[in-house]
Amino acid sequence: MSIEVGSKVQGKVTGITNFGAFVELPDGKTGLVHISEVADNYVKDINEHLKVGDVVEVKVMNVEADGKIGLSIRKAKPQPERTERPERPHRPRRDNNRSNDRNGQPKENFEQKMARFLKDSDERLATLKRATESKRGGRGARRG
Repeated sequence: MSIEVGSKVQGKVTGITNFGAFVELPDGKTGLVHISEVADNYVKDINEHLKVGDVVEVKVMNVEADGKIGLSIRKAKPQPERTERPERPHRPRRDNNRSNDRNGQPKENFEQKMARFLKDSDERLATLKRATESKRGGRGARRG
């Protein structure tokens, strides 16, 4: 019996490592069940799920050219049927081209926003300059 990708077979756990379990397949070949393929939930310690000598059903995930066989225990289990999602109710789209913002004020175009920014920026710079110059003693102050 050849091992084919997608087939489900019975195997015996022959070794356990911190990254997975080695499973001997019926034809004498050995495959690896990665720790992420042992159970549907997070597996911190594989020893809580498997022991050497356990007989498990595995699904063949891949067979590489060098003979390595990737197996999965969780995908070998029958998957619960997925129920169809109910159709979402249709909602009318919002009009993004409204002429007023949330506060009822007219929306600004780019040029208006830029002009407002420049005005605010100039005012802040002037205030900053005045404060800095007064600390230095003003414009015509002599240093002695």
